[in-house]
Amino acid sequence: MDLPAVTAPDVDARRAAVARHAEMDVPDGALGRLAELGVWLAAAQGVCPPHPLARPRVVVVAGDHGIAEAGVSVHAAGTTAEQVTAFREHTAPVGVLAAVAGVSVRVVDVALDSDTPDERRIRRGSGRIDREDALTGDEADRAFALGRALADEEVDAGADLLVPASIGVGATTPAATLVAALTNTEPVAVIGRGSGIDDAGWMRKAAAGRDALRRARPHVRDPLALLRVVGGADLTALAGFCVQAALRRTPVLLDGVVVGAAALLAEELAKGARDWWLYAQRSPDPAMALVEEHLDLSPVLDLGVRLGDGTGAVAAVPLLQMAVSLMAETGDR
Repeated sequence: MDLPAVTAPDVDARRAAVARHAEMDVPDGALGRLAELGVWLAAAQGVCPPHPLARPRVVVVAGDHGIAEAGVSVHAAGTTAEQVTAFREHTAPVGVLAAVAGVSVRVVDVALDSDTPDERRIRRGSGRIDREDALTGDEADRAFALGRALADEEVDAGADLLVPASIGVGATTPAATLVAALTNTEPVAVIGRGSGIDDAGWMRKAAAGRDALRRARPHVRDPLALLRVVGGADLTALAGFCVQAALRRTPVLLDGVVVGAAALLAEELAKGARDWWLYAQRSPDPAMALVEEHLDLSPVLDLGVRLGDGTGAVAAVPLLQMAVSLMAETGDR
């Protein structure tokens, strides 16, 4: 895939931010991670001190997965649309926290298995990856392009911080498979409890991941082929979203194993994209430990939140706003 080179965050702004913290009337290093957040945001914005975040935005990509038929979730296959209703009514956890944090939320139907048509939908549910490809080649191309277009739309509308998020029954199984494929890890080491499955559900999920990984291994050097074979429309769109956010020089908060897996693929497709990302909070999902190590990102928070809808990322937004205020308003020595 022919993508432009990713431009690195502003080095001069980063140096100015580091120097600014050295001038503050606080002991050296006393602000810890809060100082690091301010420096990261200054580099991303290209200005010191950084501007307060004016339009942080969560984009929830929704899609069903055929692998849910294998009993890998506590939710029935094809029922993601029911969960999406809570997002649109702002009663899902991310919507509740977003109202507190000053963040807006958008939900996009990429692959819901629903009779309600949507012009942006790639297909009705992604294929069952333990037996068939998640997408056709054309669908993979369109899903990636859609993710890029979504990022463009948000940046053009004024978004200055993006939070890619996911909702989809069965989505953590392809996510874990992608992480296993890219990190050369056995399925049992990356399979988590996802929606809260019991031991029998975990065994079904591990078996599905094993069979999917067998199908994935021939494609480990081709990120888009991996997404086509064992990913899905939502994961592919999220990868495109993460790539385009970096190309548009817009900071991103990562949260959740589905977004983490998509980010791994995005970094493979556009080296340097990870410099525009911040890992919001440590997920208890075992695959995220590998994502963290592979992308060399350390979490801002350790909340134990296992949701993939951006809840943990939204919880980190006020800390970014605080880091901006500290750099701009703390007195000098």
